[in-house]
Amino acid sequence: MKFTPTKTDYELSPYTGLTRDSWIEAAEYLLSGIFGNIKSIEDPVVMPRYETEVTYPSKDAPMWRYKAEIFEGLCRSFFISAPLIHIKPDLVLNGINVRDYYKKQVLYAVTKGEKNYVLNYSDMKELDKSGNPCACFQQTVETAALVICLWLSKDEIWETYTKEEKDKIAAFLSDFAHSNTVPQNWRLFNMLDLAFLNMYGYEIDEDIMRDHAQNILNYYVGQGWYRDGQSFDYYSCWAFNMYTAIWNQWYGYEKEPYIAKKFEENSNELMKTYPLFFDRDGFTNMWGRSGIYRNAATSSFDGNLLMNNTSIDPGLARRICSGSLLQFLSRDDFLWEGVPTLGFYGPFVPLVQSYSCAESPMWLAKALLCLHLPADHPFWTSKENIGPWEDLKENETLVTTLDGPGLCMANHEANGITELRTGKVVKDKTDLHGIWNYGKLVYNTKFPWDSVNKDGVQSQQYVVTYLDEEHPVGITPSSSLQQLREKPQLEAIAGVIPAQDKEHPVGITPNACFWHGEKDGVLYRRHFFEYETQTETHWRTAINIADFAVPYGIMRADKIRMFRRPLRITLGAFGFPDNGTEIIKKEKDGFKAVILKGHDHTGKEKQLAFTIMDGWDNIDLIHSKDTNPDSENSIILYADTIRKKQYGYEPYFLISQVITKESLEDFADDDIFPVKSIEYTDPQKCGGYGPVRISLKNGNCKVIDFEGIEGNLQL
Repeated sequence: MKFTPTKTDYELSPYTGLTRDSWIEAAEYLLSGIFGNIKSIEDPVVMPRYETEVTYPSKDAPMWRYKAEIFEGLCRSFFISAPLIHIKPDLVLNGINVRDYYKKQVLYAVTKGEKNYVLNYSDMKELDKSGNPCACFQQTVETAALVICLWLSKDEIWETYTKEEKDKIAAFLSDFAHSNTVPQNWRLFNMLDLAFLNMYGYEIDEDIMRDHAQNILNYYVGQGWYRDGQSFDYYSCWAFNMYTAIWNQWYGYEKEPYIAKKFEENSNELMKTYPLFFDRDGFTNMWGRSGIYRNAATSSFDGNLLMNNTSIDPGLARRICSGSLLQFLSRDDFLWEGVPTLGFYGPFVPLVQSYSCAESPMWLAKALLCLHLPADHPFWTSKENIGPWEDLKENETLVTTLDGPGLCMANHEANGITELRTGKVVKDKTDLHGIWNYGKLVYNTKFPWDSVNKDGVQSQQYVVTYLDEEHPVGITPSSSLQQLREKPQLEAIAGVIPAQDKEHPVGITPNACFWHGEKDGVLYRRHFFEYETQTETHWRTAINIADFAVPYGIMRADKIRMFRRPLRITLGAFGFPDNGTEIIKKEKDGFKAVILKGHDHTGKEKQLAFTIMDGWDNIDLIHSKDTNPDSENSIILYADTIRKKQYGYEPYFLISQVITKESLEDFADDDIFPVKSIEYTDPQKCGGYGPVRISLKNGNCKVIDFEGIEGNLQL
């Protein structure tokens, strides 16, 4: 059952209708589903589980993993209940008083001998047989949630414990706070544990605190973003820019004013551009790991509002937070057995990671922490607004490029969609999951990434297949592909599918993206295939990426950098939810396009047009199942070409465009075929050297010039 608010105010909130009362309803909606699976006040928060192959605990998992699941369920559901407990201390769900439940279960979790005891750090270290002197455990993560929730409900729970009970909880927390942690965002968990203990008069090692804090500060790369391990993703927002705000209030402003001031400055810097990561409806992009946390990405707005000096427009912040909340809670596939699914919308295994369990998606409740703000706070009383979207002219796209984290947002007025282009990405060449999360060419708020990986095709991804030397120009298409090409909606396209390298039956996907930056409205990057440090990059096929925004999407003018041929190259468009799709083929000005028209799972109209220009031979399509987060079935349009000669001077540039909108109204021909002319420097018109000039019918012109990119590639 989807969430439908009964308390709305479209005067105060003209875009979403949501108010503080609506958010309270949303929190009760989520918590009611969870408590529907809890039979008594003695039971832990262990939810029904449908996925057992990827998530923990596995059937052979050590005992501490089962304990970790209990603690994760307790603390992440506490994120939902803690603000509610303060607002409604007598709330009863499924016959259980919510306040009494968490007060009891927190004590069980920290008390040796209790069935729901989750093990302290020392216990787990003793059980650990790995010999790793830096071993750390999932429970460390959840302790930070625990202390935040005890703070949020301090009058109703923490202050009602006896001194003996408080001391027991404090000893449990101290064991984690002063022990090993992962050297990235996890340091913040230890910092919050230490700060909570200090706030309530317990002794801590201030040097440990200071060491963690200076490390966190030095992960900062600019524009409000922190490097988390190798990666940049929403952890900068639901961890670094949320937890540092709480730490400042509890500890930093008083004890470490220099570091606290820097955290505050970084948060305010983030707020200058962070609203642009969301689209006009407030939708969150499916990008980066832990996508199952969904709208938790909006929690950094609340974090900024916690700072002593805040910079975010509260009306814009609430509009985005409410829009993102509705993005998920208003869908009928969002819950399974009353609990948020392991997916982005409905269940979606390709998104799930081994460190997650059935209770992990409750981390999205970080978005609900804004309920701690009192009813008269500007976040709740300011009128909703859409910020920069209000100022965009017809068909204008606002492009914002952040060199620090290697991120570029395009806010399209024409369709209200935000597209994100990423850089500074390195994943192991076997880590398809990581590549999907970080290495797609473009991420679209209304067309989340599709995990299709077959027939040498992936969505929003180049795939290279080295051809079998016995069949240098390929072989006849397989029967399944032949059937696709014979579909009546799409005329058969001449061409062949190459015999594939036996070591790479579905082709090779780029696993590294180096960032160059923006020049004259064009974003430059480089994608490497099978990147690894032990092999010189010149022995790896690469593609120099150059793309720029058009009113409804992104046009690309990329240049192949090959070391081995013959090869086949494909480029997939966004996965298109297939719930009955009209397929239209067009040709004009010597270019080819295919348009898809249909509806997503919720019935919203969807349209996508993929146009190929220079460098490509064909457009084709494949049907896929269980690879799209929105719908069971999906269609992926893709471009296809072959390069035969090992050292032949063949076309280097691959020019194409993908545009999208949430309407079945036809695109104008000039949107589908926007190019007036393409001018090359070389007389062969292959683009081997020199700038390439692309003139558009709307009068705009872009010059693509890769000269000098080699001297400024960043990770």
